[in-house]
Amino acid sequence: MKRSSLVDRRAFLKGTGVSLALPFMDSLAFGAKTPKHPIRLAFMYMPHGVIMDQFWPKNQDDFLNSPPQIIQSLQPIMEQCLMMKGISGVPIAPFNGAPHALELSTWLTARLPNASSRGRINISISADQIMANYVGSQTLLPSLELATMPQTWKENQEGLHEAYYSHCSYRSPTQPVPAEIDPRNVLNRLFGKNGKEGRVSKVNPLDRQMLDKVLSGARDLRRTLAKSDQEKLDEYLDSMRSVERRIAAIESRQKEAALEKAGVHTSKKNSTDSPPIEVKIPEGDKRSEYMQVMCDLTVLAFQTDTTRVSTYIGSRPNGASYPELGFPNQHHSQTHYGKDKEMIRKVSAINEFNVEQFSYMIKKMHSLKEGAGSLLDNCIMMWGSGLEDGNKHRRDNLPFILAGKGGGTLKTGRYLNNVTGNQGDLLTTLLSCAGVPLDRPIGIANKQIEEIKA
Repeated sequence: MKRSSLVDRRAFLKGTGVSLALPFMDSLAFGAKTPKHPIRLAFMYMPHGVIMDQFWPKNQDDFLNSPPQIIQSLQPIMEQCLMMKGISGVPIAPFNGAPHALELSTWLTARLPNASSRGRINISISADQIMANYVGSQTLLPSLELATMPQTWKENQEGLHEAYYSHCSYRSPTQPVPAEIDPRNVLNRLFGKNGKEGRVSKVNPLDRQMLDKVLSGARDLRRTLAKSDQEKLDEYLDSMRSVERRIAAIESRQKEAALEKAGVHTSKKNSTDSPPIEVKIPEGDKRSEYMQVMCDLTVLAFQTDTTRVSTYIGSRPNGASYPELGFPNQHHSQTHYGKDKEMIRKVSAINEFNVEQFSYMIKKMHSLKEGAGSLLDNCIMMWGSGLEDGNKHRRDNLPFILAGKGGGTLKTGRYLNNVTGNQGDLLTTLLSCAGVPLDRPIGIANKQIEEIKA
C-alpha cells in the first residue's frame, strides 16, 4: 500500500502550518471494527555494561519480587519485562584496542567493520533500519533516531572512523544515521507541516501558541467520540502540552546558562532554583528531565503511529558525568574500578539511573490503552549495552532488558538465566517477532532464540 493512502486514513488535528497525528481510536476506525495494531520496535542504549552481580536476578522469584538494586525501578512492571542471561556480543579481534567504538557500532549491526578499510565507514545495515525499510513507508517518519549527547569523537583508536564511536544506526554499510539531540527539533519533526503523500516536507517551529491553536480544534472532534476515546484524546492532549512545557523549561535554563557564562545577570532568584543547564549537553542536575522528555517524545511517536522504529543513545561510549547523582567524574573513568568499592558504588548508581529512564518510558506506555490492552503490549522495547563489564571490556554476557509483548509474540514476566545465543541471534529474533521478513541473518546470527517467544 502506498504511503499516501495510509496517511489519508489517519486522523489529524490541523492548524496553520502543522498537523498533529492522533492516537488510534475506535471511534475513528476506518473500516475494521477491531483494527490490528502495528508492532513498534525501540532500542535504548547505554555504554560500558553493568555491575553484573547487582544487575542479574538470582532466580525467577527474585526477578518478580525482589529484583537487584539496578533494576528495582522495573518491579511494578516486571510482568511486562523479559530478561535473558547468556547473550554474547561480537568478538572484536582484530580491533582489540577499540572496545568502545565497537560496543556501540556493533550493537544493532552484530558485525565488525571492514578491517581493510578502517578509516572509511563500512560495516552493515543495522536492525532498526532493516525494520524501517520494511514498515517505514506506512508512517510519516520511517524511523526516529535520538541521542542525549552530540555524536562526535576526537579519538581514532585502531585507525577506525570516528563515526563508529557515536552511531548505532546504519542506513547502509557505508551510511550512518545521525541522531537528533535537541528535543524541540524532535517535536518539530513529529508534528511539522505535511507535504505530498504525507511526507514531512518542511519542519515548522511548534511553539506553545501554535500548539494551543491546533489543540483548541479538538473540542469539535471530542463531541464525536465515544467516552473511552474522549478520555484517550484528553490524555494525549495533556501529554502534548506537558512535553512542550518541559521542553520550554529546558530551553529557558539553556539560555540562562549561556548568559551566566557570559557574566550576565540572570533571573535566578534563590538557591532553591534549579541551576541552569545546556539543553544539548545535559551535564547538570536535570539530566533525567532531559532524558525523560526524549522518552516522552518516543511514546508520542509510537502512540500516534508517526513512526514504528526508534533508537535512543542515552550516552556516548566516552561517557558522561552525573552531577545529578552527586559525582562529577565521567562514567567511563569510573568503570575501571578494579577493587575500589566506592567506584563500584558509583557505576552501580549510574546503571540504576539509566534503567530508571527506561522504566519511566515503558511504564508510560503501559498506562496508555490501545485496543484491548496497552500501547506497550504492541511494542518491543530493548534496553542494553554493547559491553558486559566496563572494567574488563568483556562481552561474553551482554546485559539486555526487553519490555512489551510485541503483539503477543513475546512471553514476558520471565527471567531466563541460561540462554544460548549471540547479539545477532537476538536481533534476528526480535525482527521476526515484529513481523519483518528476513532473507539473511543479522550479523553473526545463526539462529533465532526460541525461548523468548510466546
